[in-house]
Amino acid sequence: MTAPGRRSSTFTRLLRHGFTDASAAERLLDSPELAPVRNDPVLLEALGATADPDLALLGLVRLLEAQPSPTARRELLDTLIAAKPLRDRLLGVLGASAALGDHLARHSGDWQALVTYEPRDLHPGVEEFERGLAGADDPVSLRVAYRRCLLSIAARDVCGTTGVADTAAELADLATATLRAALRLARAAAPQDDALCRLAVIAMGKCGGHELNYVSDVDVIFVGESTDGADEDKSLRAATRLASHMMRICSETTVEGSIWPVDANLRPEGRNGPLVRTLSSHVAYYQRWAKTWEFQALLKARPVAGDPALGAEYIAALNPMVWQAAERENFVGDVQKMRRRVVANIPAAEVERELKLGPGGLRDVEFAVQLLQLVHGRTDTSLRSGSTLEALKALAAGGYVGRADAVQLDEAYRFLRSMEHRIQLFRLRRTHLVPEDEADLRRIGRSLGLRSDPVAELTREWKRHTGVVRRLHEKLFYRPLLDAVAQLAPGEVRLSAEAARERLVALGYADPAAALRHLEALASGVTRKAAIQRTLLPVLLGWFADSADPDAGLLNFRKVSDALGKTPWYLRLLRDEGAAAENLARVLSAGRLAPDLLMRAPEAVALLGGGGGAGGGADGGGGLEPRGRAQLEQEILAAVGRAESAEQGVTAARGVRRRELFRTAAADIVGSYGTEAQPVEADQGALVDRVGGAVSDLTAATLAGTLRAVVRDGWGDGEDALPVRFAIIGMGRFGGHELGYGSDADVVFVHEPREGVDEREAAQAANRVVAEMRRLLQVPSSDPPLLIDADLRPEGRNGPMVRTLKSYEAYYRRWSLVWEAQALLRAEPVAGDAELGRRFVALVDPLRYPSGGLGDDAVREIRRLKARMESERLPRGADPKLHTKLGPGGLSDVEWTVQLLQMRHGAEGGAGGPLSGLRTTRTRQALAAAREGGLVTEEEASILDEAWVLATRVRNAVMLVRGRAGDTFPTEPRELAAVGRYLGYGPGHVGDMLDAYRRTARRARSVVEELFYGAS
Repeated sequence: MTAPGRRSSTFTRLLRHGFTDASAAERLLDSPELAPVRNDPVLLEALGATADPDLALLGLVRLLEAQPSPTARRELLDTLIAAKPLRDRLLGVLGASAALGDHLARHSGDWQALVTYEPRDLHPGVEEFERGLAGADDPVSLRVAYRRCLLSIAARDVCGTTGVADTAAELADLATATLRAALRLARAAAPQDDALCRLAVIAMGKCGGHELNYVSDVDVIFVGESTDGADEDKSLRAATRLASHMMRICSETTVEGSIWPVDANLRPEGRNGPLVRTLSSHVAYYQRWAKTWEFQALLKARPVAGDPALGAEYIAALNPMVWQAAERENFVGDVQKMRRRVVANIPAAEVERELKLGPGGLRDVEFAVQLLQLVHGRTDTSLRSGSTLEALKALAAGGYVGRADAVQLDEAYRFLRSMEHRIQLFRLRRTHLVPEDEADLRRIGRSLGLRSDPVAELTREWKRHTGVVRRLHEKLFYRPLLDAVAQLAPGEVRLSAEAARERLVALGYADPAAALRHLEALASGVTRKAAIQRTLLPVLLGWFADSADPDAGLLNFRKVSDALGKTPWYLRLLRDEGAAAENLARVLSAGRLAPDLLMRAPEAVALLGGGGGAGGGADGGGGLEPRGRAQLEQEILAAVGRAESAEQGVTAARGVRRRELFRTAAADIVGSYGTEAQPVEADQGALVDRVGGAVSDLTAATLAGTLRAVVRDGWGDGEDALPVRFAIIGMGRFGGHELGYGSDADVVFVHEPREGVDEREAAQAANRVVAEMRRLLQVPSSDPPLLIDADLRPEGRNGPMVRTLKSYEAYYRRWSLVWEAQALLRAEPVAGDAELGRRFVALVDPLRYPSGGLGDDAVREIRRLKARMESERLPRGADPKLHTKLGPGGLSDVEWTVQLLQMRHGAEGGAGGPLSGLRTTRTRQALAAAREGGLVTEEEASILDEAWVLATRVRNAVMLVRGRAGDTFPTEPRELAAVGRYLGYGPGHVGDMLDAYRRTARRARSVVEELFYGAS
């Protein structure tokens, strides 16, 4: 029995050597298998040098127990103590990999694979691994031989004999040898199939790039051809059987487990495509159908097994297409979109632990490097490497990446790959998650040489390197563009003009030469302005590239800077208000409407700063908060009062309208896209209401100012100068406070002769006012026109433009149709004589809210009109499911359903009744009132509201992006992507956006079928 004092001494010594469970270690050291060496200090020192001494000791005891005889056990122990290379290798593996410890316990003689220590053993290649697998004649023996080879790779790795890049290359070479062995077995099992075809196996991904992990899917593509005289269809079926069998040999689970999955999903058409294609079929697919990411994947393509000549033909045929991929439209956006899609699909709980796919992870480095390779590899063949680290080195040597940035990325990538290797090696399981268990982190840290405080040091280094990658991976692409037009220090390598052009084309710039001129003009020189812009431009270029029109974003930025660059407040805005720079970049590149509005008066950029800026008073105040109608009307009427003519007055009014449209559009863009300072507005309905209210108030104020200008110019100042009382009634979206950026102003005009004025004279004056207002609001100028649409008046286009109140009363009493009463639900006075407007509303209230509700005939007529509109008014060729106005579940569906409820129950809301909320011109308010009054359920109201808000936002987005109104999604890919960004869908999620719209509209249509068509 061990004395207490001695036990304490051993216990302490074990703790000092890194054991965490010293009691268990003592018991293992006292086991009979270790009796001959338990007191040998060499063994304890060697165990203490491993990543996990406890695991290493347990593995050693299991290996000794598994030896077939005492002689074999003695041989192992003697070699272990006498040969340091074996000792380091064997214990190093046992301390880092429980899975390989299990393998050694099952195959007790495989430790001898670690004895050899010759120069050629230090860097084995495919030939050496093929010799190691040569004896395998079935899937089980292939697995055993594979892990025997893996033992030697892992031993060199954990002992530091090879670096991470060499280890990854050896793993790829072992995978190549394994694929060849598996194909050999498949051919031997089906010689008749082998005789019918030529089959080449093309490695993709990390295997193709010579940078494989310990445990990873091995990505492949198969190419097949018929042998001389064989039928092509039969040959392809034979090749498919061989390929499938080869995949099963590697992937299927046996008593020795599996090797790794062979994944052929990178082939043309993915899982839906044939497993094996002819070379001509591959070429045809890539020429016609392949997406950008498929060419990116081909960067790693490398023939590894099967017919070498066919493999070489495949590479020769497809290689030229790879280096033309950067010429594809939206190339950079597509690549970055794929990257963002990967990040978005990571479960939220795992993002921060994702070593490969998370922000600042391995994939960020790989994507950045591959992006640059594809852009510049077409003209510089030195960049055409499948290895990330070799490509990064070549990019730095060619000046495509800053040398300091390349060094930092190289270090970060090597560290993160080393972490990934150690994580996977432990259980030989495919994972990229950093473990949370402290024992696992301790083992990983120690295996990487972090011994004083492994967990804390590992976490600190890991976070430091991911931080470097996060900071550099996008800058890597944009910073050299500035260096290309800047003065560099002697010895620095600059991006050539041609390389800069290639990069700008890849970013989506249609005119790279002009873009370079803009960059040079913005960033050159020693002025304070140039210094500030040199700091901002790398970030701005990223924001511009992440937009519908990068050329316009950069050009517009230069125009703004040229116009305002010498004004002190503009430089302060850029320097001190970080949000202003991002707001500006988003606004300048989000589409056509907002930049067009801004370019007409660049000083409005001050609004983006959220505060003072230049001329706050003259520009209506800083910030993006919309201004109220009273404030707008006061400013416009004051400007009209100072004008010398109606033309000047309306020009001033239109100038205010242009500025305020820009304010509204900019706020909408910032709220929809989000910035670092301001997250995306969560309440989409609030965004819609804000835009609708702001544009409607602005339109009303503009009409009020225009009316004042016309009357003042034609009849003079004074309340009674005009011989008629005149009011403008807003209709449609205008009356409902729901105008969009591209909406016309739907109105009707009402007048009443003043006392003693002849009705003919009064009518002529009123018509003259209307004609002059419409003319002045559409005069070509730098400000957008305001179109007045009076087609909702009685008798439509065939009726008089202006009627007296009595005429309206007579018409509605005698001739009014149910659709006209429905249209009057949106009627609201917006300008002119307020008293006359109130009397008009009093006149139409009984029509739009009929006493006793609607009769059955009227309900049937409304339904008939709606059905007719659905069938006749939808534009030819339009997809009904994506038409926001007339399609199923679109604006018309929701509005007609709400309006039917208003007409049926609005009379109950009179005099403050329980449904008084129904008596409103606003759709969402009426819907909320119907919900509160029990006319619709909470769920029905929510579904209809969501659909209406989404359809309205789509229409707003289309106008912002295209600069002209539209009721359906754009078909041009860039414009469609820009609409997606506005709606909150990142790059690559356009399909999700369309699916979400269809789903939302479909649900709304179901509610409409019940409430509108199914109601009794």
